[in-house]
Amino acid sequence: MSGFEQLFPGRLPRLVMFDLDGTLVDSVPDLAAAVDDMLLKLGRPPAGIESVREWVGNGVQMLVRRALANSLDPEGVDDVEAEHALELFNVAYEDGHALTVVYPGARETLKWLHKQGVEMALITNKPERFVAPLLDQMKIGRYFRWIIGGDTLPQKKPDPAALFFVMKMASVPASQSLFVGDSRSDVLAAKAAGVKCVALSYGYNHGRPIAEESPALVIDDLRQLIPGCLDPAAEITLPDAVPSPPGNSIVVVTRKLWMKVIKALARWRWRA
Repeated sequence: MSGFEQLFPGRLPRLVMFDLDGTLVDSVPDLAAAVDDMLLKLGRPPAGIESVREWVGNGVQMLVRRALANSLDPEGVDDVEAEHALELFNVAYEDGHALTVVYPGARETLKWLHKQGVEMALITNKPERFVAPLLDQMKIGRYFRWIIGGDTLPQKKPDPAALFFVMKMASVPASQSLFVGDSRSDVLAAKAAGVKCVALSYGYNHGRPIAEESPALVIDDLRQLIPGCLDPAAEITLPDAVPSPPGNSIVVVTRKLWMKVIKALARWRWRA
């Protein structure tokens, strides 16, 4: 039985929200290269890919602090030094996506959901400036109607604000929504938003098995969500589907919406 059949018997979710790093793409090699470049410029030894793999998942500010501390716990890192290091990291990572790859099954799953008329959103802790170029390079950006980066809203995962925001924009309740991620932050955000969460076993969770966070389902390949494992004859009824508007449907929420977002989030939190 597929993931969708287990979690949404006889139908599909109307909205599926995805994390990016560790869920759709393996970006650690490029992140590690940028971290090591930053550390070398600061006169420090490189961290290496395995350390960076344990540190990612909470945004680049936290990644940089962990790299400076050479530990998952960044306590004691100087704020001024961290700010300077972050600037160095951003410069190194700006165009450094040559080593990033899309995980097997990700494109097929996004394409299948798109054909079924399911709305999709991307919610990542990666800074907004890096998201669109990476999606374009990976050729998966066209599937997402809403794209929210780690600095798009005042809060980032594990805060559920981005999930509430997307569900409100899509006019889809939590009961008909799904979040797909790979880390503790993803599971916590989904649970706080009242949304079922599917977690990938292969992602970045600070070296801990994601099953420990008790998501609704753990899978090893995104295609495990699909009935019949991409069998083109497999179909599920999609209730009350709302068709996407014609033309370019991708909406990237930017800081220009800052005040509207803050006011809207305040209203939604009181209603929740």
